[in-house]
Amino acid sequence: MKKICMIAVGGTIASVETKEGLRPEITSEEILTYIPEVSKLCQIDAIQLFNIDSTNVYAKHWKALASCIEENYAAYDGFVVTHGTDTLAYTAAALSYFIQNSRKPIVITGSQVTIAAENTDARDNLLNAFIYAADDRACGVHVIFDNKVILGTRARKSRTKSYNAFSSIDYPQIAIFRNHRLVFYIEEPKPEGNPIFYHDFSARVFVLKMIPGIDPAIFDYLKEHYDAVVIESFGVGGLPSYESGDFYSSIEKWISMGKVVVMTTQVTQEGSNMSVYEVGQKIKNAFGLIESYDMTLEATVTKLMWILGQTKDHDKVREMFYETINHDILWNTGGR
Repeated sequence: MKKICMIAVGGTIASVETKEGLRPEITSEEILTYIPEVSKLCQIDAIQLFNIDSTNVYAKHWKALASCIEENYAAYDGFVVTHGTDTLAYTAAALSYFIQNSRKPIVITGSQVTIAAENTDARDNLLNAFIYAADDRACGVHVIFDNKVILGTRARKSRTKSYNAFSSIDYPQIAIFRNHRLVFYIEEPKPEGNPIFYHDFSARVFVLKMIPGIDPAIFDYLKEHYDAVVIESFGVGGLPSYESGDFYSSIEKWISMGKVVVMTTQVTQEGSNMSVYEVGQKIKNAFGLIESYDMTLEATVTKLMWILGQTKDHDKVREMFYETINHDILWNTGGR
């Protein structure tokens, strides 16, 4: 029987009704009482790492979660993380970079309705997470939600209320569940060697979402507070040139200060390609801008945080960004 460690972070799955709204209060041990049948599947130890709304989860929690898994890695066959849905995709992506080459499964799940409710998706999601974590074929970081198994770097919350809250962006689902039976579509080979745990990161990454008429002077503020900016551009990618200001000169100043720009798109599916239009090709070629192509925003942001924790050298940042990790980027042939 496999030995699995459940690490509880909080979120809707652990919430109770209060006068101020849902609040995480249900403990990790209490969560397990709602799926008693799991005791026939695997042996479980539970750790209550946090019990917070996922809106409050950020980089320091990712680091603590990765450290908790590292400290317990040798003692268990797999890990299940219960987490709120709002930032779950960011956590899954972050763990994909903080914990690489893992032969053991690291599963993140949650729910749209508290596990204490009569009609909830929590019990199915959690039971499926343990089924996956106990499977001999499972490895690496994945999200399990609504009978889907999604790569940690490809998950995105695409619905706020429905049970099918998460989508796999520009990559197939790895597997599905049918009546709690695991059916693999893509069976990933287990990595060789030992897992690699990273401890350093930089949270000085900003996401700038383009809107029509945005003032390029925003970079004058950002330069005092951030080392990198991810620009969510329109469509396949480009930056405007307005009469009131030019992004070309703003980007030039930013790059001259040794800071990083990564271009992505605010469109969910099919990725960016700045070579299509003059407004994209001209500025990308002028400054050799890094482009995220088919990466999710969650993966783009957390990968950049991980990279900047290792190096500030622009050439090295570029090289590491285009290295495919856990299938996070596939359209990088023209990006180097």
